[in-house]
Amino acid sequence: MQLDFITQFLPPYISGFPAFGILILRLIWGSAMVLYGWTKVKNPFNWMKEEGMPEFPGVLQLLGAITIFGGGIAIIAGFLTPLAALGIAGSMGIALSIHWTIFHDPFVKYPPNKPGPSFDVPFVYFAIALMLVFLGPGRLSIDYLLFG
Repeated sequence: MQLDFITQFLPPYISGFPAFGILILRLIWGSAMVLYGWTKVKNPFNWMKEEGMPEFPGVLQLLGAITIFGGGIAIIAGFLTPLAALGIAGSMGIALSIHWTIFHDPFVKYPPNKPGPSFDVPFVYFAIALMLVFLGPGRLSIDYLLFG
């Protein structure tokens, strides 16, 4: 398989000042994903039980933990960014469905400083992931060095 076949599906690499903005977003959001995934990686087969969520098979919990933690590292480096972001979007999509269908959490608590859960944070994480899938990592990334 030729490399051109794969790279035709990648978004164009944004350059200049906007690339610096994408880098800052990747560093901050990728770090958040690594820290968010770290608690899951420490107990990869049972982390949902600790967080009071419904029981999922251990293998699926392991895949979720690896996707979030490893995807965060890939996002920071800008390595296979659309693929890593797509994996994180899938994990956040599952988190959103749990908040909506099982817990019936509100989008934002009212008042916002009221204690309790809401699904605004996983929704924003989902949106950032989709943005990186379609926008790409920019020229300040390993992806650009390898495929640009």
